[in-house]
Amino acid sequence: MTETTETMPWRQHRPGAARSRISPAVVALLILIALGDFLSFGQAPGLNLFALAVAAAIAIVATRFGQQPIRTTFGAFLLGVATALPLIEAPSFIGAVLAIIGLSALALTASGLFPAHLTGLPLALFRFSLAAPLRLLADFGAAAGRGIGLRFARGLVVWIVPAILAVVFIALFWSANPVVADILDKFDASALPSLLDPWRIAFWLVVAVATWPLLRPRLKNWSAKATAAETATTAAPENLLFGRAAILRSLLLFNALFAVETCLDLTYLWGGAALPDGMTHAEYAHRGAYPLIVTALLAAAFVLAAMRRNGPAQGSALIRGLVYAWIAQNILLCISSILRLKLYVEVFSLTEWRIAAGIWMGLVGAGLALILLRILFRRSNEWLVAMNLGTLALTLYACAFIDFSAIIADFNVDHSFQFTGAGEKVDVGYLQALGPSAIPALDRFIVASIGESAQECGPRRVRQQLTADFGARSRDWRSWSFRAWRLSEYLTGHADVRPMVYESCSPSPPTPSSMTDDLRSPEPAIASDGTTIDNYWPFH
Repeated sequence: MTETTETMPWRQHRPGAARSRISPAVVALLILIALGDFLSFGQAPGLNLFALAVAAAIAIVATRFGQQPIRTTFGAFLLGVATALPLIEAPSFIGAVLAIIGLSALALTASGLFPAHLTGLPLALFRFSLAAPLRLLADFGAAAGRGIGLRFARGLVVWIVPAILAVVFIALFWSANPVVADILDKFDASALPSLLDPWRIAFWLVVAVATWPLLRPRLKNWSAKATAAETATTAAPENLLFGRAAILRSLLLFNALFAVETCLDLTYLWGGAALPDGMTHAEYAHRGAYPLIVTALLAAAFVLAAMRRNGPAQGSALIRGLVYAWIAQNILLCISSILRLKLYVEVFSLTEWRIAAGIWMGLVGAGLALILLRILFRRSNEWLVAMNLGTLALTLYACAFIDFSAIIADFNVDHSFQFTGAGEKVDVGYLQALGPSAIPALDRFIVASIGESAQECGPRRVRQQLTADFGARSRDWRSWSFRAWRLSEYLTGHADVRPMVYESCSPSPPTPSSMTDDLRSPEPAIASDGTTIDNYWPFH
């Protein structure tokens, strides 16, 4: 069987004709999208699925009426409706699959692609299913530029990537910036047409992609000649989706969106302007620390795809300038994310995960800078990967020398409510989870809380347990480390802390054996804020 010859969504412009005529398939597609919206969007599945199947069957017959014998077409129509009948009983996955198979068989019959023998139907359906997913893009991409009406299709396809990514970036900014969220939450959504709902638009696209292959069916051909022709045909939608025009529109739109976030950060984060009522700088900082890094990663992926070698945007000075501006904004967002994290940590203490997040933000910023250098000096992706791996290796090498547990403990104690009168109280349970490296900071906290009997026992018991854990380490020379040696020297010079550990928590200083038993008693230790240590989660 040969394929249908009319594969364009618009009929070609004929000499002497005043203008191109829209294909009935396009009209049927728009009707099915409208019906799908009315019957199914926001509704639970039920009879609406059967109604959509019947509507699709009618559209198939209407767009191909007269091309095949009426008896054959009518029989296939009845078969297509019959396969959808299970959807009346109850909506189910099996029922939906059967309806799709029936409609596919109807489409093949109406277009003359139905095999001569039923034994060839499974292969025909399989070939149809392989060609179906990209059918809409292939037809509209191939039709672009073939008449006045086709320019609309070309322009619509070009805006697909910018629109989708713009919605993603807006959603990330909404979650990252409480000012943006506050503005959007206060906006009267009822004043906007409900058709602008992104989920509704996505639903329309799903209906269009699913129904267009039924209106213009095609079988996948695996011959070498057909593959080459198909490659040339499908290149058009790719160029439209991610060609120079789409990239240019994307960069213009993204730079504008990011400029809004950049201005807000310069105003509230760097400038310290007063936030709206009920909103704190800590909340502003916390909301954007992590989503903005996701935003930067998406931006980096887009830039790499847009500025690929021999791509349509490689030689455009305008696109290169927009890319430079956008990368600069993303680097500024990374720096702002680090500042947000710093402000948040000053209020809510430091953890290992927050240090890791700060390092990761720095690596993302460095990666963006390397992408900028790659484009500027026209380096290869291999160079970019090597430079990023080198940056990561140097970072990990430096981190290997740093005792993060001691840094976290020192920071949390020095910036605690007990020391500064602001911020969070010391989380003794988390200090215990940090290990023996937290002992020096814990000692300072114990000295600062002497006289507050309700807060002494928990920290002192934790200090004693950490000291015992450290003392139980291997003393073999092969197990020596500079970090352990430093802590051992510290404990030797601060041995006077140990006799007072249980001074206010028990009648007399316990012996080492009774001390071990006491640490294993079922009574939980009491943290500085009166909460049992057992209730603490180390990675809060």
